[in-house]
Amino acid sequence: EGFWGKIAEEFHWYKKWRRVLNADKPPFYKWFEGGTTNISYNCLDRHLGGPRKNKAAILWEGEPGDQRTLTYQQLHREVCKAANALKALGLKKGDRVAIYMPMVPELPIAMLACARLGAVHSVIFGGFSVSAIVDRVHDAACTLIITADGGYRRGSVLPLKPVVDEALKQCPTVEKV
Repeated sequence: EGFWGKIAEEFHWYKKWRRVLNADKPPFYKWFEGGTTNISYNCLDRHLGGPRKNKAAILWEGEPGDQRTLTYQQLHREVCKAANALKALGLKKGDRVAIYMPMVPELPIAMLACARLGAVHSVIFGGFSVSAIVDRVHDAACTLIITADGGYRRGSVLPLKPVVDEALKQCPTVEKV
């Protein structure tokens, strides 16, 4: 508890926790009870007021060798744009989202955008089968899926959107893709 409490002090809290760990009813442990924070804010916003805003937050290299660097400020801008797009689709706090994407910078952008809005997200490895998507969407009762047309995997283009389209036939909770 001391270790995690000290680590948690490094983050921004809108409301500080009352207790680091509530282990009164194992195995139903509660961490940072009473505390309120936002992981997206802690990953991005708190770095924008100083020199870190112009430092690399993501260094990415794609399979064919393409490269991108996003600074904290650029990443923040992209996350805000994505969050606003999701909000315009009606996504709100507590909604559940499945993210089925390749390993591209837009994947963590989507994750942080969901966190920014308070939506729960489930990342599904871009390459899993239709049945794997169906199972995960059902488990979380997702109302939205974020995907891409495709992505590179082992030197080939892996189509992702057609797999999602097939999965949608068995996912009645999904309202938007």
